[in-house]
Amino acid sequence: MRRRSVLTAAGAAALAVPVLGAAPATAAPASGRRGCLEIRGVDISSLPKNEDHGAVYRTAEGRREDPVRLIARAGVTHARLKVWVNPADGYNDKAHVLALARRLKRAGVGIWIDFHYSDSWADPAHQTKPAAWAGLDVPGLARAVYDHTADVLGALRRQGTPAQLVQIGNELNGGLIWPEGNWEHFDAMTAFLKAGLRAARDTTPRVRTILHLANGGDNGLYRWWFDNVVSYGVDFDVIGLSYYPFWHGPLADAAANMADITARYGKPCVIAETAYPFTLESEDDVNDIMNSPSQLTDGFPATPAGQAAWLRTVADLAAGVPDGQGLGYCYWEGLWTYRAGSGWDPTNPTSGNAWENLALFDFEDRELPGLGTLGRYRG
Repeated sequence: MRRRSVLTAAGAAALAVPVLGAAPATAAPASGRRGCLEIRGVDISSLPKNEDHGAVYRTAEGRREDPVRLIARAGVTHARLKVWVNPADGYNDKAHVLALARRLKRAGVGIWIDFHYSDSWADPAHQTKPAAWAGLDVPGLARAVYDHTADVLGALRRQGTPAQLVQIGNELNGGLIWPEGNWEHFDAMTAFLKAGLRAARDTTPRVRTILHLANGGDNGLYRWWFDNVVSYGVDFDVIGLSYYPFWHGPLADAAANMADITARYGKPCVIAETAYPFTLESEDDVNDIMNSPSQLTDGFPATPAGQAAWLRTVADLAAGVPDGQGLGYCYWEGLWTYRAGSGWDPTNPTSGNAWENLALFDFEDRELPGLGTLGRYRG
């Protein structure tokens, strides 16, 4: 996901016509594995920048605590970390990922790496080529993808913190590394995906690979995209979905999509991104992404209890995928509380945070009940 942008499919979703022509499946009865979901994750990519700008994190009772220990104590199994190539502010690079991985290893939290293959945010509307790769042709770009992926994952393995999960690209509705790898060029797109997947397996043989789209309720998009990718011989392990109720449609649509795609492609799925507000107020002067009652989902108020209820519901959604094919879910940027200087734009230190009312910590830096709901889920 990209901060301050509504997740639109920007062309790809509008052309989301399944190439095989079959009708979308309807939701199957919830007969998936019950009990404790294997993946109960939180994206904590902005934590190093936040802490460098003075962020602190507290227990629900107000006691200051290391946030990595807090998420581990809550039962979080994996932390998702995005990787940019040459970010303007120096964050989300290899050095910061390595340091954060060491903290996660000490706390017993698994590592989930999310390659954006960009110097900044990659999402359905933005897949900007890294500046250092500007002069490369398609074979050169594929080599750059391989080298960058192998460099980061190899460094993680060598320091004793290997990734358990890795995304080759982020919200790939319209492809990656534009314009060469956009949705009009599946040959180049899949060459880049294959290069990243090969690098992941060469450096970390036991890693599970994820291909991730947004718009988790759009079955036509998923059939169109994955039918094409599979037809080019791309081999991956897990289907990742972003599913935000305020953008991606009703729960029933997401349930039907996950039931269909896991059966159609013979792969498990994971909800790679979700979130919900605990308030519609804002802590800074930036208008938050979620700021109106009209954006809320019926039955889920913008309160700490409403946020926790959403997390329980989306966990049930993952657990209800037929045949145990729903691995779990991940909360996006749950530790991105407001701190001046830790804004969304890596090129602008004065940019604000329009996400702080969707974090898992309140405006007094205290842990919200949703974190425990996420980590301790039982079906």
